Amino acid sequence: MAEKTILEAVKKVLEESPKRNFSESVDLAINLKNLDMNQPKNRVDEEVILPHGLGKELKIGVFAKGDVGLRAKAAGAAYVISDVELDELAADKNRARALANECDLFIAETQFMPTIGKNLGIVLGPRGKMPIPLLPNKDIGELIQSKQNAVRLRSKDKLTFHVPVGRRDMNPDDLAENIETIVSRLERVLDKGRHNLRSVFVTTTMGKSERVV
Repeated sequence: MAEKTILEAVKKVLEESPKRNFSESVDLAINLKNLDMNQPKNRVDEEVILPHGLGKELKIGVFAKGDVGLRAKAAGAAYVISDVELDELAADKNRARALANECDLFIAETQFMPTIGKNLGIVLGPRGKMPIPLLPNKDIGELIQSKQNAVRLRSKDKLTFHVPVGRRDMNPDDLAENIETIVSRLERVLDKGRHNLRSVFVTTTMGKSERVV
């Protein structure tokens, strides 16, 4: 059960934001303080597994071939990109950009990583979508499933950044627990914990916002 104040903030945002004719995302706007973000050690870069997921299926692209590619497709990968298709993407940057924009994240067999870095790094890097390496002892199906419920907290060199926590049609209790999970992780990784949090607001895509921290 999430903190009462977080749950109340979520309910208020959902009740007071006008209904839209599309499925809105629920996001957090996180504002840090008393940190020099020019120092890499102060930057936040954390993967968080949300207890209730994001309320939607993520589109995951997998660079793989053979049996790993087949298992990736069976596990729900939106795209499985072979070595031949990787060469084609490298030669067609417009297609590569379209794929990068469409997919939420990528996974790649380790032997693909040097080629991806060399040929697609310029497309994937700025979007924060360089592939997660599939280590030899990891099962592609399990990795895809875990990533479906994961979000990345990435501040880069900014004191303010955003992260999705679910969809508007999710249960408010579930959204509140997702938010509490993220806030708890931030408190653990920031140098001075909650004292480095200026504020955290919850908001819908086009709705109002409410402070939770």
